Amino acid sequence: MSKVLVLYYSTYGHVERMAEAVAQGAREAGAEVDIRRVPETVPLEIARANHFKTDSPHPVIGSPDELTAYDAIVVGTPTRFGRMAGQMAAFWDGAGKLWATGALHNKVGGAFTSSATQHGGNETTLFSILTNLLHFGMTIVGLDYGYQQQMGHEEVVGGAPYGATTVAGGTGERMPSEADLGGAHYLGARVARTAAKLFG
Repeated sequence: MSKVLVLYYSTYGHVERMAEAVAQGAREAGAEVDIRRVPETVPLEIARANHFKTDSPHPVIGSPDELTAYDAIVVGTPTRFGRMAGQMAAFWDGAGKLWATGALHNKVGGAFTSSATQHGGNETTLFSILTNLLHFGMTIVGLDYGYQQQMGHEEVVGGAPYGATTVAGGTGERMPSEADLGGAHYLGARVARTAAKLFG
């Protein structure tokens, strides 16, 4: 049985919802799964004043060293001007020892994200996550076109070959749709199956 970590940062709950779908997909594919958040770097009073989601059932990860316990890591963060949020970047910036020692080499990695608009940086944010994971020596799994729901155009729909996505709307009014959550579920299952083949 492979061990999968779903590691995320979520400001308003959209990425948290996607993280749960990724985890469900990985579990249904036979993996042992943990969901963890990275620490919030915004002071609590500012987070509350800006209506950040400050309650979560998922614990905060203690340190980057915990990443070594997993066969696969799926990383989720909202887009911030076309790249990963600073909270997630700060966590990976603190993982230099893992990079220097090659501790994450050959582990499986994947990515998911959320943006305000359809063209608001989803794909470049996925690339910013995947670039980090490649620097750590990880084997990347994307959201292949076996997930056909990402191909539709009748409604706003997330998804990209590089990972699962959702569109939140300018004020966060749109939560992930069934198609978006399906993409996250599919990605989680694909990561878990790949990890099982490599480490099972």
